Formats: sequence, C-alpha cells, structure tokens
Amino acid sequence: MLVTVGAGGVGKTTTAAAIGVAAARRGKRVLCLTIDPAKRLAESLGIAEMRTEAATIDPARFAAAGVPLSGSLTAMMLDTKRTFDELVVKYSSSQEKADRLLSNKLYQYVSTSLAGTQEYMAMEKLVAVKDDPRYDLIVLDTPPTANALDFLDAPERLKEALDSATMKWFVQAFQTSGKFSLNLIAKSAGTILRTIGRITGGGFLEAMAEFIAELNDLFGGFKERAVRVEAALRGPEIAFVLVTSASPPSIQEVLYFSERLTQASMPHGAFVVNRFHLPPPHAEGVTAADAASAIAGRRLAVEDDAPARFVRAHTDAVRLAALDAHHLRALQGAAGDTPIVRVAELESDVHDLALLAELGEVLMGSGV
Repeated sequence: MLVTVGAGGVGKTTTAAAIGVAAARRGKRVLCLTIDPAKRLAESLGIAEMRTEAATIDPARFAAAGVPLSGSLTAMMLDTKRTFDELVVKYSSSQEKADRLLSNKLYQYVSTSLAGTQEYMAMEKLVAVKDDPRYDLIVLDTPPTANALDFLDAPERLKEALDSATMKWFVQAFQTSGKFSLNLIAKSAGTILRTIGRITGGGFLEAMAEFIAELNDLFGGFKERAVRVEAALRGPEIAFVLVTSASPPSIQEVLYFSERLTQASMPHGAFVVNRFHLPPPHAEGVTAADAASAIAGRRLAVEDDAPARFVRAHTDAVRLAALDAHHLRALQGAAGDTPIVRVAELESDVHDLALLAELGEVLMGSGV
C-alpha cells in the first residue's frame, strides 16, 4: 500500500493517479482511494466523477489513449459516514443499539463533520481494504499535509476520547431509565451543563448523553480497532510517498511531515519532487550571435529583437534550474536512504490518461 501526502498544489493527487496507472500497466490490480474533497483524481483518470462505490476504469478508455493495461485500475472516494456506520453495526452489542445510535442527531453530525473523523475513517478504510484479495496494490490520496497529519494522530485521539472523564460523566448521567440526569455529576460540572442546557435547550444535552452512552457500548470494539489501525500504519505493507515541489516552503513542509513519520515509526517510500527545472542545453551560456545563428539555420521568421529575448529566456531557465538544485540540497541532506524522484517541469498540466501514463513511467524510472 502506498499513501501519498504533501502540501496543496504540489501534484500529490496527480502523482497518486500516475502511480496507479503505472502499476496497472505492469499487471497489478490497483485500487486508488481518495479523500480529497476536490475530486481531482477523477479528472486525471478521465471519468465524470469519483464515486463512493468502487468503479473499475474501462480498459477500452486506456486502449483508446494508447495506454494498454495488463492489470486493472479501480477508483473510489471515501464515504466517511458509511465507513463510520459500518463500524457501529459491527461493534454494537445488538441491532437495536446500533439503530439507536445511527438515528441519533449528534451522531449524524459527528460521523460527517467532526474534525478528524474523515482522516480516521480514511485509515479505517485503508485497513479494511488492505487484505482485499481483489487488489494487489492500494494507493491512498490524502488531503493536503495540514489535514493529512491528522490521520497520524487519529487512532490515538479516538482512544483518548472514548476513555475521557467527560465521556464517563455523560455515561453516568444517562441512567438506565434512559433519562438524562445531572444528579450524578460533580456540582461544578453540573452547573456548567445546566447553563449550556439553557442556551442550547435540554434536547441537545439529552441527545449528547444518549449518543455518548450508546457509543460507550462500542468502546471495546472501537478501542481495539483503533489499536489495530495504529499498528497497521506502522506495518511493512504500507509506505508513504512524500510529494513536494522544489520551492522552499513546500520542501520545509514535506520535511516536517517526514520527521513526523520518523517519530511515529512509519516507513518512507520515496520523496517525489514535481515541476523540477532542469538545466537547458548549453547551460554554460549562449550569446545573441548563437541565437541568431540558430534562428537562421532553421529559417524562422522572427522579430529583430528575437535573439536578445531568446538569450534572456535561456538565462532565466539556467537560473531557475540552479535555484531548484540549490533548494533540493536541504531535502537531500535530510532524506537519508529514502529515494528522491525528480519529475521535470512538463509542458502542460497532466489532464488525460496518456500524460498520466507518461508521468507514471517517469516515476517508475526513478525520475530525471
């Protein structure tokens, strides 16, 4: 399994799709799973939209683009609520308890909107499909780094939340009668909750107490699952592909994420540096006379100042390449044994399967 991570705008989603296409061309049965709300992966693969149901891309689409597959490529977008619902049904002690929690208004909010839920459920889904015999390789495309960092802590945060004093307070307050009571809660906490109740209405606290009491019924299963998810993220089957550009802010961000992975004992697969500027031919410099001679040799009709403009453009290209090489030294110094794949600046955005396949071959060939 490969998990692509990186800052926004560095080509992370395109990299994930290109890896998937390249692996499928080599006979692998690939699943591309995305939690990117922009759904750019669908556009890269040339399909109308990414769906929450696994959909295998028609091989004829690849053949028409001149990219025959010997394997297969399946794409799917994470459905956070469905994944959460499936866990509730699996770990509830009875169908009645599961139905009660699923219909709780607070649960309906938490399962779709609470910060960190999406990231944790992405990891749940990754663990759920990692042993699926239908796939040889799973590629997970994560949100930009600021959010992707959340999934590293999501299992631990879930365990802490389920075992918190606040959870225990509400479980106590929701007595066996099914009625919310503040009598069993410490006086100071009860005063605060009564104030909240006056603002939000008693129904909110009732819903919260019921939600927490029902969730507590799942505590053992959820906690055990969170431990398994956390262990899976450190397993030998998962590697992280850290995607960046050559700009200093992107490199600093990807180095921060790399450090977090190291601290969490999670394996690095590779660094991918997109849009890397390569030195142009004759990097030692060209003159206006050189440009004029080249123009004449090709019998091009150009304006009189064209040689001077070509020289300026060539000089700018040399400087950009030198600047990218300079910035990359910070990454090279910190990467250790982790491979660094440089992907040259392309002439256009990757917007179809043919270009996606071309990028995949560059990635598989260890870049430039």
